[in-house]
Amino acid sequence: MKQNKLGASRRDFLKSAALTGAAALVPQLIPGSVLGLDGAVAPSATVYLGAIGIQSRGFHDLTCFVNRPDVRFIGICDIQKKQRLKIKDFADKKYNNTDCAMYKDMEDLLVRDDIDAVLIATGDRWHSMASITAAKFGKDVYCEKPLSLTIRESRALADAVNRYGIIYQAGTQRRNIGNFMLAAKIAQSGKLGKLTEVHANTLWPATRETWLEAQPLPPVDEVDWERWLGPCPWRPYNEAYVKGQWRGHYDFHGGGILEWGSHTVDLCQWAAQKDDTAPVEYIPQFNADGSKAGNIQALYSDGLKLVMRSSGWLGLGTCSARYVGEEGWVETGDSGKMAVSSDALRGELKYFGMPGTDPRTHIAEFVECVKSRRNPAANVNVAAQSHIASHCAYIAWQLGRTVKFDPAKEEFIGDEEANRMRTRSLRAPYTF
Repeated sequence: MKQNKLGASRRDFLKSAALTGAAALVPQLIPGSVLGLDGAVAPSATVYLGAIGIQSRGFHDLTCFVNRPDVRFIGICDIQKKQRLKIKDFADKKYNNTDCAMYKDMEDLLVRDDIDAVLIATGDRWHSMASITAAKFGKDVYCEKPLSLTIRESRALADAVNRYGIIYQAGTQRRNIGNFMLAAKIAQSGKLGKLTEVHANTLWPATRETWLEAQPLPPVDEVDWERWLGPCPWRPYNEAYVKGQWRGHYDFHGGGILEWGSHTVDLCQWAAQKDDTAPVEYIPQFNADGSKAGNIQALYSDGLKLVMRSSGWLGLGTCSARYVGEEGWVETGDSGKMAVSSDALRGELKYFGMPGTDPRTHIAEFVECVKSRRNPAANVNVAAQSHIASHCAYIAWQLGRTVKFDPAKEEFIGDEEANRMRTRSLRAPYTF
């Protein structure tokens, strides 16, 4: 599926040539591998993949991609030389060649005409910017979560993906995991009665604004610190950041509601059939002594309650979700196990062995959507809405008070302080 500069695939080009010039063609013998015979995948059906910012989770995703016979990984971009070399070595051993190219700057990867799609697994600060840049180059995108750090980034990303017509799959893989799919189906079927509450497993919300101790800058080819920071405010280099210890720092991270809510609030919106909206009111909870609790409650315009909480779960695994109706409830988590409120619902249950952290079926759907141009389950529009809900909840928690939100206008109602928190300043030249 290699692309030319106009974005047309080789398959489309060959089809057009066959229709317009078939009578003039001289019959030729074509190798079976080109046609996809004998178990081979035809080059025109192969998705050529690049990757940007690959470490632990990204490497797991990449392994799932390259284990597919219809994907060919041909280029790695990373601001760390050691990561570029590591991923190239992995690819070269996988394909028994030396074809995997290395890049420090993503634009040098994205300009390649022979790349159809990119896997983006940088730190959170780069997810929106890298995805928007890839969209401008006409590349389809599989991006790890969370897709944004602000409400504004969520909307800018969705607008760019829709404007440039690319396929986008957020790495919220639970939309393609069996037990989560079944729980959503039960909630939507009416077997729980009218839904009254949906519960999302989230983490402690807070981030910090302290800096780590300054260390000498490494050579730019070893670690490009300016590119690592990207759109974030400048701060001194410390190797701990590039080793993954950026989490929890406000400039780089959206906090614990977003960390898991990008999965679980998304699941709740899906189960409640609210993919095109967000709650209209966000109410932070407090402990008996008046201190902030980690929980947030939110209300949709029809009265449905969204509860974001870290405790009180049944132990069915991380990233749990519970859907509560007037006649019963269902809960599930990353273990693949499910629980229901009554024997009347028990016949609906199945056990799914695939854990909720496994991205294989999600990646499989993305690859098929790249070929068919069908919109995937975790497309940018539904992912943007669940991220916006998570951002609103964190803003309410930071302010320590209830906020009201207009999902259509994507602004808080009569609240200038909250509205200023919908966005963050972007460091030039890394702007939308």
